[in-house]
Amino acid sequence: MTTFRELGVHPEICDALERGGITTPFAIQEMTLSVALMGTDLIGQARTGTGKTLAFGIPVLQRSVSPKDPDYAELPQGKPQALIVAPTRELALQVSSDLTLASADRGLRVLTVYGGVGYEPQLEALEAGVDVVVGTPGRLIDLANRKSLDLSHVHAVVLDEADEMLDLGFLPDVEKLMRMTPETRQTMLFSATMPAAIVSLARTYMRHPMNIRAESSYENATVPATAQFIYQCHDLDKPEIIGRLLQAEDADKFIVFTRTKRQAQRVADDLAERGFAASPLHGDMAQVAREKALAKFREDKIRILVATDVAARGIDVRGVSHVINYTCPEDDKTYVHRIGRTGRAGATGIAITLVDWQDLHRWKLINKALDLPFDEPLETYSTSEHLFHDQGIAPGTKGRIADPKPVEKKEPRERSGDRAPRNRNRNRTRTRSRGGEVVAEVKTTESGEKQVEKVESSAGSGSGSSSSRNRRRRRSRGGGGGQGGGFEMLIMLGVFGLIFYFLLYRPQAKRVKEHKALVSSLAKGDEVLTQGGMVGKVTKVSDEKDFIEVALNDQTNIVVQKSAVSAVLPKGTMKSI
Repeated sequence: MTTFRELGVHPEICDALERGGITTPFAIQEMTLSVALMGTDLIGQARTGTGKTLAFGIPVLQRSVSPKDPDYAELPQGKPQALIVAPTRELALQVSSDLTLASADRGLRVLTVYGGVGYEPQLEALEAGVDVVVGTPGRLIDLANRKSLDLSHVHAVVLDEADEMLDLGFLPDVEKLMRMTPETRQTMLFSATMPAAIVSLARTYMRHPMNIRAESSYENATVPATAQFIYQCHDLDKPEIIGRLLQAEDADKFIVFTRTKRQAQRVADDLAERGFAASPLHGDMAQVAREKALAKFREDKIRILVATDVAARGIDVRGVSHVINYTCPEDDKTYVHRIGRTGRAGATGIAITLVDWQDLHRWKLINKALDLPFDEPLETYSTSEHLFHDQGIAPGTKGRIADPKPVEKKEPRERSGDRAPRNRNRNRTRTRSRGGEVVAEVKTTESGEKQVEKVESSAGSGSGSSSSRNRRRRRSRGGGGGQGGGFEMLIMLGVFGLIFYFLLYRPQAKRVKEHKALVSSLAKGDEVLTQGGMVGKVTKVSDEKDFIEVALNDQTNIVVQKSAVSAVLPKGTMKSI
């Protein structure tokens, strides 16, 4: 079995790796090191979790001049010798951690820079001097614009997860960073896929790169050591299902993927309420909170990490036994990325995908793209026997290990607060009136006896006028004026009803009828315009289900509901676009 020492890796780097329990290279490392150590530009393709970090990290460290080397004094002091660009903060931190481990004996200074935190610590580190900079594109450009980061002396540039940077819109930033570096640099690009934009980037900034592919094509890039299970289930039953999966025989660490940040927070809170040690990981969290959650996950202080796709990019945590797709991934690429968090570095893992009924068509597209045998997911509930059998869950297991918190009843608030109690025996006087006229006074003595004293009526003119006013007010409410106003109101309502019918309801009903006729007449070969603004040709019409397949171009087909079609276009429209 080949070792790092046999591949020509520096003894100090080998010693540091061996202390970390790393002695044998993976396929991508063995194939890459012999080329990269000579300074050749290269493109590395390998599926996630196969050791790409050390494949480029070891050559970067070995070809950098150590402070212990005699030539170090001839270098521009404090200027970075190498630059590594990563798409996310989490991936940058992971890469930096691996490089720090490997360079422990060489004394190279590794700095990680990323957004979401203050500039001051990063600026101070750059001023003190660094040898290798690992960072995200946005923060690297910010520091370069501040004249704090000088990239004019780097001998190596690494673009890690280049396809992910393309997806996140970082390609212009990456090109700007490349123009800041010397043309004589060594450039290494690592990507799971090679879309056209990445190929163009390689042609522009790389010199005769060697393409190294350690695995098969991306379309078959699911990890063989990962067992995959696809269950069709209801959204309301998913927390109970996950709660039972957490108590399976081989359950260790779990990463639960959700589609939205709000969903990640909700699922994490629900699992915590059920008694499980869970934490969310999403973009709405502060960077300090995200790093704290990852640290607890790595240190086994929490077992479950509930994350969104963007937040979880580049997470490399050992011992992840299960990956659960709480929601169906958007596409095949996202699916491969998600399940690649388990079964890493040769270990086995389990990937479970929970598919809602409304996402069934999306899953079928993923299944077809990856050539998987799960075209018809098995309908599953938290009580299904096959779920317990497949996952090794003990019979009778419930999705909760802690009793629900009792609902706290709020105590009625005292009206008096801290005031002293009333003296019920004090003298009180109440008045009785009739038609606004005081007719008697009721007094309560200290002994509790009540005394009623009649009060003489005031001038008759006053009371008479008061009664007269009351009677006039009562008569006006039922007078003829109110009846006339009610009739006018009915006429106005009738007019408004006619206007609503002829101007709004009738035209809308006509449009709905016309749209139903259009949808029912859809046929294969029709060129259609969807409500989302996409133009394509109908390639398949399902009579049993309310779906059609539309070809947008020669490479892209989508499945949409018939009701999503807004118009049938004239033949030949697609050719003219």
